Amino acid sequence: MSGTTSVPDYPMTRESACPFAPAPAVRSMTREDPVGKVRIWDGSTPWFITRHADQRALLNDPRLSIDEKRPGYPHMTRSRAASAPHHPALITNTDPPEHTRLRRTVNAPFMVKRVEALRPRIQQVLDGLIDDLLAGPNPVDLVQALGLPVPTVVITEILGAPYEDHELFQTNGHTLVSHESTPEEAQEAGRVLGGYLSALFDRKTAEPGDDVLSEMAGRVKAGEMTRVEAITMANAILIAGHETSANMISLGTLALLRNPDQLTLLRENSDDPKFVANAVEELLRYLTIVHSGIRRIANEDIELHGRTIKAGDGVIFDLAGANWDAEQFPDPGRLDLSRPARQHHAFGYGAHQCLGQSLARVELQVVYGTLYRRVPTLALAVPFEQVEFAMEGVAYGLRSLPVTW
Repeated sequence: MSGTTSVPDYPMTRESACPFAPAPAVRSMTREDPVGKVRIWDGSTPWFITRHADQRALLNDPRLSIDEKRPGYPHMTRSRAASAPHHPALITNTDPPEHTRLRRTVNAPFMVKRVEALRPRIQQVLDGLIDDLLAGPNPVDLVQALGLPVPTVVITEILGAPYEDHELFQTNGHTLVSHESTPEEAQEAGRVLGGYLSALFDRKTAEPGDDVLSEMAGRVKAGEMTRVEAITMANAILIAGHETSANMISLGTLALLRNPDQLTLLRENSDDPKFVANAVEELLRYLTIVHSGIRRIANEDIELHGRTIKAGDGVIFDLAGANWDAEQFPDPGRLDLSRPARQHHAFGYGAHQCLGQSLARVELQVVYGTLYRRVPTLALAVPFEQVEFAMEGVAYGLRSLPVTW
């Protein structure tokens, strides 16, 4: 396919027979048209970069910007485009040095050492949920029984939000990241969530605790960030902190149930932290749940594979394309928990790599290292074809995962 012929719509529909694989057009463009174009919701045709090596080079290139307020920026959704001009400066829409300053204000709780200290608490949360699962009805929806609660309990404790309010932020958070939400629906969800976090922030300012909101309240008092920056950052942490890990828990389980040899391998090596950690990396690569690409806009002309990305052009990086690039990961369609997969781009790459990646890794290591050992007969309670995928968000997942044991 060349950039001058048919331009596929993006995001692309996956094949129902292979829902874990990137859409066929993504894989063919990775092989044949590495600097192609796609058409997004507003009819514009940004550049489309899928190869692993090209993403490594460009996602660290200052000639590309993440400034979503610039004309021509390839927004993910209509609602995102409508709200972008009103967003304060965030780690998700600023370039260095402003990005560096903002990231420093929220980095500490997500550093590897701080996250590792949470491992016993994450294990305790998971063990309690598995106890409830085994004592409760059979079959059960694993999304509701484990997938959502584990990361939601953890992120609320880190942030300092009461877990009993989880339905409010799960519902409104999902509306904010859904491609199907109208700008009005997203605006209302943002208003509800913003109001909730604003009131919570004021409580933490008056009575600080040992949590991220209290830390940010201290930074606001010290003049290191504004109140609006703090509340908007808390919003982003809350949504990103539960939605993606929840999807990975249920999707990873489904992928393993579809690959029983790998599930057996993981169960037999569940007491080996290095094996479990590597298995998490391979599942992150294989599933690549952020399926709507990460977006940039060119600051100046960039030459790549004989094509010119001009200043002002939008660029989309499809992370699954890179993670299924056979040049980097031979036989990418095979789930292989022994594969060295740490170079994957499931968390993006470069300065804007996911803030919560260390937390996600530990959560997944605890879940994948525990669940299949404690519930060795775990199996699907419905045929695979009846498992309903949810593809409308920034990350894809499962509406439910009925399991039995």
